[in-house]
Amino acid sequence: MHELSVCMELIEQVESIARSHDAERVESLVLRIGVLSGVEPGLLERAFEIARLGTVAEHASLRTERIEPRIRCRACGLEADAGPSDLRCPACFDTDTMLIAGDEMILARVELLQAAD
Repeated sequence: MHELSVCMELIEQVESIARSHDAERVESLVLRIGVLSGVEPGLLERAFEIARLGTVAEHASLRTERIEPRIRCRACGLEADAGPSDLRCPACFDTDTMLIAGDEMILARVELLQAAD
């Protein structure tokens, strides 16, 4: 399950963010996951339950948001939403399109609890 290795890298990134802000712990995370990213949100959420153990994010919640595919047509220049299995331009039906959204995974938000002074 590659989602576990993705979560381990995510935890490293979140721990670094927490350290740089002198945070006591991580309360929550929001990940934006592209439909074409190759990451299955349900499996990622289960892997997060394992990866967070013993870390600053041990009690953190994880919310995922879906990013739909979006293309730019190289033939006519149109930018449009696309289906995950049909990346043709909806205006001119050309197949020479560039994916501009939908294959990314973005750490969109990290909520931290600051240590009391």
